[in-house]
Amino acid sequence: MKELEKLLQIMRDLRNPDGGCPWDIKQSFSSIAAYTVEEAYEVADAIERDDLDDLKGELGDLLFQVVFHAQMASEQGRFDFVDVVAGINDKLIRRHPHVFADDKTTDEAQLNRDWEKHKKTERAMKGEGDAGKASLLDGVASTMPALRWSEKLQKRASHHGFDWDNIGPVFDKLNEEVAELKAEIVIDDNHERISDEMGDILFASVSLARHLKVNPEQAMRDANRKFISRFEVVEQLLRDDGKQMEECTVPVLEAYWRKAKENLAAKNAKDAKG
Repeated sequence: MKELEKLLQIMRDLRNPDGGCPWDIKQSFSSIAAYTVEEAYEVADAIERDDLDDLKGELGDLLFQVVFHAQMASEQGRFDFVDVVAGINDKLIRRHPHVFADDKTTDEAQLNRDWEKHKKTERAMKGEGDAGKASLLDGVASTMPALRWSEKLQKRASHHGFDWDNIGPVFDKLNEEVAELKAEIVIDDNHERISDEMGDILFASVSLARHLKVNPEQAMRDANRKFISRFEVVEQLLRDDGKQMEECTVPVLEAYWRKAKENLAAKNAKDAKG
């Protein structure tokens, strides 16, 4: 607790109009929001790289963002860091009656349903939206990454029965969206409709991932990293052959791509054997 109080005091000093840091003093909730998101991504990146030393530092950076927001709110007389901690303490106890109260439910599916009920009650208490027009989707933050936002919206709707019971119709919907995109592509000056249909395909893909119990955001990140690994091998193969990528035809690059996949597959198999 001594170190935490030291951090809070550092933040107060940084924001002090008399001798504080000019940059920190001029910041607002909106101006540092992007930094908060960035720090969260850097935490996730350290976890993906299994770098616990880096994770420790990145968690500190993320904690500093929480302290920063709390200090600005305190200056406005709205809330302070203690209020933030008290709020999350109360929420965790309230949402875990099977741990902190008499409800001893252990069934995971029931726990998930109860969790949604608690969140629904909390949204009602906060008065989100017009009482007569409140949506079940109220409270799903639109500022999160698009794939994650899509997944959250779908999960919220699914908790209330708005979902397919099996994966068959999910594939049908995805195929339907692909067919609709193909129909729009052949029309001239039709970029807006093409973009709309492309969005529908991505949304349907998230639905498919959800039904397969795959995290779409993580799957996309893994796919990006896989592309980077293979692309870097292609670059090395081209260098070994004394070729420039820009001077190669698509069929030639496709051949290098296949070779890169084969090389990485062989390397992974060798690593797996130890």
